Amino acid sequence: MPLEIVRNDITEMKVDVVVNSAHPTADADGMGGADAAIHRAAGPELLKARREIGDIAAGDAYITPAFRLPAKYVVHTAGPIWQDGRHGERERLAQCYENALRLAVGHHCRSIAFPLISAGAFGFPPEIAIATATQAIRAFLADHELHVYLVVFDRKAFRISSALFGDVQDYLDRNYLEELYEEECLLEEQTRRRRALDLPCLGDEAVAEAEAPSVMAPRRRAKRSAAETTATGGRAAPKAAPEKTPRSLSDLLDEVDDTFSQALLRLISAKGKTDPEIYKRANIDRKHFAKIRKNPNYQPGKSTALALAIALELNLDETKDLIGRAGYALSHSNKADIIVEYFIEQAEYDIFTINETLFAFGQPCLGA
Repeated sequence: MPLEIVRNDITEMKVDVVVNSAHPTADADGMGGADAAIHRAAGPELLKARREIGDIAAGDAYITPAFRLPAKYVVHTAGPIWQDGRHGERERLAQCYENALRLAVGHHCRSIAFPLISAGAFGFPPEIAIATATQAIRAFLADHELHVYLVVFDRKAFRISSALFGDVQDYLDRNYLEELYEEECLLEEQTRRRRALDLPCLGDEAVAEAEAPSVMAPRRRAKRSAAETTATGGRAAPKAAPEKTPRSLSDLLDEVDDTFSQALLRLISAKGKTDPEIYKRANIDRKHFAKIRKNPNYQPGKSTALALAIALELNLDETKDLIGRAGYALSHSNKADIIVEYFIEQAEYDIFTINETLFAFGQPCLGA
């Protein structure tokens, strides 16, 4: 995917460019954190190259060989120190990412790995550092083909806004924990009844598949309906989901046998979108999308199928229909599925915000 958030040691990233959040002075005694780790892994040659650059102003970027790192180049950029947000800190931080990306493209590179610049000792609030990074990267990717990694060493340092985190956690609590508890109670009741009738007890999975849908579906719908009436909890009401366009019976019959790829291309045309608009909004690269377009029987991964549903701004029923053509479903026993469902129900279709939230909850991101 063009922008991927990963948990890793940046010195181990096998990419064309590793970005170093450098100390603004060339003094080796000032190095710490990722800066020191990159220099240790690259060897003394990198320190010599860094000293030849001299001092680096906040927002500027310079490129050197990567020496012993598993990369071709290192881009050295100095992030700003956070004061109070009213001294151009965000703008200079965005320049760090923009200038590093331009250097990568100018040296014909295809992949680049960033740390969270200024989020450590320089004092940037993590949620602001993350938002600034993703905004700068996505703006650049709108006009360039590049695989960008945002590398997080410690997941605890990656924070989305507390309001969004709280809303998603509430939604998970209502739809995940209660769902599992309800399933457990139902299976226990089924097992008790079978034993009372002296019938063989099936495995939990078999019982759930054979009996749960018909018994549980009405209860789930009732539970969600009750939860939805109190979901806002005093917060602003969610945006209304886009209404489905009425379709005739003949249209439905014509479309029932569409493969995932055929249904996807039909939806793109119906919404008046172009291929680049959709694959960029889905965080999918051009080559991957070309495979989907050329092969009517292409089988996407679930993360790709969901990302394309998000890019098309489908409502929940339309999303289920599209990913169902690839053999997938949304499950309330899967945290990632519930988080994606939350954003669809809120009519929030920004793939980067969704991926940031998925990562914050320890779930895989959407895209290819």
